[in-house]
Amino acid sequence: MGFAVVHFFPGGTQEQYERMLEAVHPAGGLPEGQTYHAAGPSEGGWTVLVVHDSKGSWERFRNTILMPRIQQGVEGGFTSPPQERTFEVYNPTT
Repeated sequence: MGFAVVHFFPGGTQEQYERMLEAVHPAGGLPEGQTYHAAGPSEGGWTVLVVHDSKGSWERFRNTILMPRIQQGVEGGFTSPPQERTFEVYNPTT
């Protein structure tokens, strides 16, 4: 079952998002297991929505790529952790 993650970065900007994306995504594509990625400005900051093919693939990406890069620091990236919501993706058409 798919697994969705919504990150809201209070005060976040498109420029910060682009720096983070460069640091954690492979050039020209999505990380392994990620099937959908969208982001944009939202009231009070920046929101990122991703869907992974499973909760396990999200956890692997988070633990081996995302968090290590955030802990190292990304110049020009988001300056605070996101507010996070997750859910299993329900799709009655599949």
